[in-house]
Amino acid sequence: MAGDKAMVAQGAVSLLPRGPAKRHKPMTASATRPFLPAFAVFAGFLAAAGIPIYIFAPSFYAQNYGTGLTAIAAVLFWLRLLDAVQDPLFGWISERLGRDRRFWIGFSVFILIGSLILLFAIPPRTAPLLWFAVSMTGLFSAFSFLTINFYAQGISAASHLPGKHMQLAAWRETGGLIGICLAAVAPALLTIWTAAPMVGFSLGFAGCGLLAAWMMRHQWGGTAPREPSNFARIWRDDPARRLLILAFVNAMPVAVTSTLFLFFVTHRLQADTWAGGLLLIFFLCAAGTAPVWAKAAQRFGMRQSLVCAMGLAIVVFALAAFLRGGDVAYFALVCIASGASIGADLTLLPAAFAHRLSIIAPSGGQGFGLWSLMSKLTLAAAAIAVFPILDGAGFDATAPEQTEQALWTLTFLYAVCPLVLKLVAIGLLIKTPLQDEQI
Repeated sequence: MAGDKAMVAQGAVSLLPRGPAKRHKPMTASATRPFLPAFAVFAGFLAAAGIPIYIFAPSFYAQNYGTGLTAIAAVLFWLRLLDAVQDPLFGWISERLGRDRRFWIGFSVFILIGSLILLFAIPPRTAPLLWFAVSMTGLFSAFSFLTINFYAQGISAASHLPGKHMQLAAWRETGGLIGICLAAVAPALLTIWTAAPMVGFSLGFAGCGLLAAWMMRHQWGGTAPREPSNFARIWRDDPARRLLILAFVNAMPVAVTSTLFLFFVTHRLQADTWAGGLLLIFFLCAAGTAPVWAKAAQRFGMRQSLVCAMGLAIVVFALAAFLRGGDVAYFALVCIASGASIGADLTLLPAAFAHRLSIIAPSGGQGFGLWSLMSKLTLAAAAIAVFPILDGAGFDATAPEQTEQALWTLTFLYAVCPLVLKLVAIGLLIKTPLQDEQI
């Protein structure tokens, strides 16, 4: 394992700049057009470290090391409080990196890869909860820094595309969703060949990360903006502020269902062997519909497309509340429809926010620092809310059978709460200016 880590470190270092002489130059304002496949692959790499880790990590530590769900929730909550400080700080740093940007991108890729290997591939060398906390801290920090820089770079890249932000968002979010698909199904597939699937998952993730960083090496801008953006200015801007609040509320249902997905499939549906396949169905539908939603927004308007997607999600959550043990086929239909719904959320809202930032804060770093913070807060709120409630209802992740009260609580949290949150999101959407005719 030490040799594997050394190889990962050596590969990551090779991505860093070695000197001023380069055959290719980083993308600047004078560049003609970004390499969209590189954006798609890098988005896939980042996405694989996002939602799938929130799905796998709590269940992995609860089932393999007996870590309590309330303790895990507390760790996730405090880590998200750290994000409340560091995400805006990373946005501020992002706008001032200048020609050092590629070095720090490469370094952050190495930290992200190493943290995920510590989390899943190396058994805890200390208390499992402490090991979990340290690994997740490194993973979250590197993920935040890379995501903020990546989305901020997209503002500059989109200006060189005929389809502007929507064209870039279609490539980026489709690539991200494909990355989620692969990450979601990989552990289940790896169980066929190995007794330690998460070790194989971690090493495969490392290889994908090195490939993604290599493809993006010439896409990073090399100069700092003359007028860096300002947190207060972004928050004072009414359309930007409304989009941030909408993104927070609209992401809450996804955060709740992502946090509880494995528990719902394993204990409510009694179908743990189908978990990987159901996740794959969900994310494949999200990836497949992302370009469709982008086209729909261009033709029918972003607001109408988002309302349609949110309405579909509400119907899906209502149906999921009535599922019981053995209803795998019906839940597969739920995964198809909910995946299609989230494809719109992940494609259209970031494009709308990026468009607004291109007007009020073209450098984008601090703006997407706030955007990343909102996303992280949804996952923190979901974890700190649902896990203690499950614990209080008598839910035991290691037990083969649950009480009726525990199962009812799990169903209520997984299906009914997201339905209510989506209704609130629709109300906010109606009041949010989107300016989709300019996107």
